[in-house]
Amino acid sequence: MMSVTDIRQWNYPTRVIFGVGAIERLPKLCEGQGMSRPLLVTDEGLKDTALVSDTIALFKDGGTDVAVFAEVKGNPTGGNVDAGLKAFREGGHDGVIAFGGGSGLDAGKAIALMVGQDLPIWDFEDAGSNWKKVKADNLIPVIAIPTTAGTGSEVGRASVISNEETKEKKVIFHPSMMPAVALCDPGLTRGLPAHLTAATGFDAFVHCFEALCAPGYHPMADGIALEGMCLAAEHLPEAVGDGNNMEARSHMMAAASMGAVAFQKGLGGVHALSHTIGAIYDTHHGLTNAVVMPYVIQANRDVIGEHMQRIGRALGIDSPGFDSTFDWLMKYREEVGIPNTLADIEVPEEDADEIGARSINDPCAGGNPAQHSASIYADIFRNAHRGDLG
Repeated sequence: MMSVTDIRQWNYPTRVIFGVGAIERLPKLCEGQGMSRPLLVTDEGLKDTALVSDTIALFKDGGTDVAVFAEVKGNPTGGNVDAGLKAFREGGHDGVIAFGGGSGLDAGKAIALMVGQDLPIWDFEDAGSNWKKVKADNLIPVIAIPTTAGTGSEVGRASVISNEETKEKKVIFHPSMMPAVALCDPGLTRGLPAHLTAATGFDAFVHCFEALCAPGYHPMADGIALEGMCLAAEHLPEAVGDGNNMEARSHMMAAASMGAVAFQKGLGGVHALSHTIGAIYDTHHGLTNAVVMPYVIQANRDVIGEHMQRIGRALGIDSPGFDSTFDWLMKYREEVGIPNTLADIEVPEEDADEIGARSINDPCAGGNPAQHSASIYADIFRNAHRGDLG
């Protein structure tokens, strides 16, 4: 076990422009990054929305020529990245505007990474020293613009991309994948439906929770994780209840970025399971995290009591401890409308053993505070399917 005095490296995020109306600064930010012909990468669901058309319209009086690539699934795939790379090269683009929820942001960052590479994207999976294979001098600039308050990918150095052949989600990583600018305008989340506000917002909460519980000494990440949970606890119900509440939307966008900063310390079993389930069944990532979270917490019960007490204190829970904090979490989850079981989101139960076997190989499993076996992950999956909290 590492000592507090051992040498570590802590990395913190990029330049962040934050606030309602910040999107108006995009043309100048592109100019500052030397982008005269950027490719705006977004997902299929946003392609024909006013969010995209209004953003493109910001450039009508300037010399910047923006094209749109929107062949990105909710869980972006290697094929999506390949298609985006082709569009980038054929269009003679010189930068990427990664726009949308986690899918658009992750796909945009991955496309920007791959422009200057001659190896397959899977060679850059976050394992060992794979990141050293990247030709870092060839990376192009990215401006990341979130339209949900969940993943925090706008301040992250990685992309989660699905390999359709193997039905696995892979974390593609390089330190220089960090966007040059994160442009965080809470006004862009105004039209997000309540159920997606809840699912993406809970994703931010899970990021903070798992980061705090991850092993290792990282007090800066712990502090950010605790404050992120406090912001989400107070303001997610408000944002779900009134999507025009820009104070609540702003706090949630901050919490999302904070979650991604905090999880540089690590993630855990919630994400290991969610990545696996999402890769096989194409489920919404944030929603899957929200559904499986309490079942993973129960499996980790013996090793996270101190963390649960600490979270309870931060949230102002009476007599903070494992049980009281867990009870609060279940009520919070119900308040924002999260389904209770995987059956509720139409995930079948019969692949439990395969889910368990795959989950232990997900890189997030290594950050779980307890190192569970494949059979335990399979049992957690079954419990989450049946609603069995033990």
